[in-house]
Amino acid sequence: IMYSEMESDGSFILKLFCVDPSVNLKECMTRARSSILFSATLLPIQYYKKLLGGEPEDYEVYADSIFDPARRALFLACDVTTKYSRRSLEEYEKIASYIQQITRQRKGNYLIFFPSHAFLQDIYGIYCDEYLDAEREECILQEEYMKEESREEFLGRFAQSEKSLLGFCVMGGIFSEGIDLKADRLIGAILVGTGLPQVCNEREMISRFFEEETQDGFSYAYQFPGMNKVLQAAGRVIRTSGDIGVVVLLDERFRQRSYQQLFPKEWESYRVISRDTAAAETRQFWQKWKDD
Repeated sequence: IMYSEMESDGSFILKLFCVDPSVNLKECMTRARSSILFSATLLPIQYYKKLLGGEPEDYEVYADSIFDPARRALFLACDVTTKYSRRSLEEYEKIASYIQQITRQRKGNYLIFFPSHAFLQDIYGIYCDEYLDAEREECILQEEYMKEESREEFLGRFAQSEKSLLGFCVMGGIFSEGIDLKADRLIGAILVGTGLPQVCNEREMISRFFEEETQDGFSYAYQFPGMNKVLQAAGRVIRTSGDIGVVVLLDERFRQRSYQQLFPKEWESYRVISRDTAAAETRQFWQKWKDD
């Protein structure tokens, strides 16, 4: 799609935007004898198969996880959301309360992922004002623009903290994929929201295009990419067969069928929690591993 738009400063943009890369990718891959595409988060597979130039008869392989599911607790919150229409101080305080209840049950390092830097700052302010216990825990924040040295320093903190360390990060950002914090360097991830991209002109173009192609424009433009970010962030917790940890999904939308049908097979076993039960459920999980 070729489109133009005016910027707020009066400048003018003309852009050639690739909405559907499948044709070009398919043309490239047909030059090879075979192509193998591999990722832990190629879900839902038909979505990626279409975008990456696959044909219906191409093989799909779902490799079973080698990790013991009992070593990871998956919690779904039933009484909080990040929907734009319901964002309010009340919802922000619920989220901050959940963070406190989950992280207080075992000393260790946690990553907390938010849909945006602005959302991160809002929750961080409330958490520091109402829940932070400076003697027991410390919070660090992902900056909006971080140089390589700052990134390394951020990750280095997860190897040397004497208190519980809470890393406030952005979902889909530099710390939600491609990092290995093994063993006790990370024991939990709290995912605030469903990862939906912000509404913008290009997302709406994608939505309109695939609405005509598949009658599922919203999923292609927003839900599928958002769920990919969720899976990437959740995958930071269990990196080896000896790791133990908790993954918490803080948005009631994860209980909807449209989201649960996007869960990987390893997520079949989960517990629904509320603010009244979050602490007890988390504590019960850690009791099984109190000597580890």
